[in-house]
Amino acid sequence: MKRLVLIVWMLTIAVIDLYGQKPAVLPSPSQIKWADAEIGVLIHYGLWVYKSSDEGSATPLSAFNPSKLSTDQWVKAAKSAGATYAVLTVKHGPGFCFWPTKVPGYDYHIGNTPYKGGKGDVARDFVNSCKKYGIKPGFYYCIGNNSNHYLRGKNIPTKEELEKYNQVEYKHLTELWNNYGKLFEIWFDGGVVEDKKAEVAVKVSELLKKYQPEAITFQGPVDYENNIRWSGNEDGRGAYPNWSRADQGTSPDGNLISIPKNGGGNPDGKYWVPAEADMANRKNSGWGWYAAKDYDEKHPPYSSDELLDHYYNSTGRNANLMIGMAIDSSGSFPESNARIFEEFGNKLKQRLRSVVGSVSGKGNSVTIKLPKPQDINQIEIGEDITKGERIRSYIVESLTDGNWKLLCDGTSVSHKRIQLFDKVKVSEVRLTITKSEGEPIIKIFKVYKY
Repeated sequence: MKRLVLIVWMLTIAVIDLYGQKPAVLPSPSQIKWADAEIGVLIHYGLWVYKSSDEGSATPLSAFNPSKLSTDQWVKAAKSAGATYAVLTVKHGPGFCFWPTKVPGYDYHIGNTPYKGGKGDVARDFVNSCKKYGIKPGFYYCIGNNSNHYLRGKNIPTKEELEKYNQVEYKHLTELWNNYGKLFEIWFDGGVVEDKKAEVAVKVSELLKKYQPEAITFQGPVDYENNIRWSGNEDGRGAYPNWSRADQGTSPDGNLISIPKNGGGNPDGKYWVPAEADMANRKNSGWGWYAAKDYDEKHPPYSSDELLDHYYNSTGRNANLMIGMAIDSSGSFPESNARIFEEFGNKLKQRLRSVVGSVSGKGNSVTIKLPKPQDINQIEIGEDITKGERIRSYIVESLTDGNWKLLCDGTSVSHKRIQLFDKVKVSEVRLTITKSEGEPIIKIFKVYKY
């Protein structure tokens, strides 16, 4: 046994000596696909839209009969904004289910509403719309909170009541994860609270691995390999530096690395658990529409320029951007909001067309040589995360009038880093990695005039 341990130790040292780095912490295949997806939407809809205040007490099932509900309209709006994946709130905290659940005794669902004569299934329609428009689907399911129905008024439920509710949740998740096809992302708002006696997180993890083993989970169970973390705010902004690695995945209480101190993760962290930066599409936490005369005044939508700024400060800081979509009482994403989404998407397309030069390569330095001096005002760097997070710091310099001048510098890169600066005319732009763990692999280095 001692000899075996010695051999393993010697091989580890050999690997470190050969590649100049410690054994890497790497993303799963699902996490790589998720990073490439970059922009998603969180479709926020519930019975509270038929009240005069957000959420609150239970809304009767008879209130749900929207006149213009169109999941196609939602998904088309999301795609126009550049989103590649969409997550629907199939059960928020109040407990209303957007699918006709077959769980005995659970009647607070769409099948018991007037909508489509009780034959509606918004979850199914949503998944079909995602397939139609080439968007990856996901579900938001709130675990541990069912304030308006099953445990209504039970601030401190008994052990028997809680166990009964846990069994309902497992059956709900089995229906959602087994009957609606492959899901790209599953959202656990507030995490999956660990209860060592009830083993809630253990059971949820078992169901994930059985039915949706490739899905990304926002604040998922501790032992699940495809977890992502919260950015620490609901303002659609990532920390900086912002590393994909962290010291833990999901903590036992369901929270993630989210406090300002380490909201940006740790370049030497034990887990690959990248950040998602979520934000409502309306200001002042306007996640969900509700029927109040001053709603638009209190929660005006972000403009396309403001959304672009959030993109730079989320995706441009190695965090996927998750934009909310507040659906109104007609069942539609308001047309004025949809137009803003389209404007934002057009700005992203215009930006992509404004690339002046690009290069890729290995090693500590790569240079873009332009055919003639041109103005630039943005740089974009991406490293090959299939090999890990190797870059620790860098500088970007421009050759102007025969002299090299510092344009910008930074630390974390990982999937993507975007930096903006005042317009400058350059003939060459050089990226130099000043610190790394192992050989840097530059997947892309671009300069823009946008």
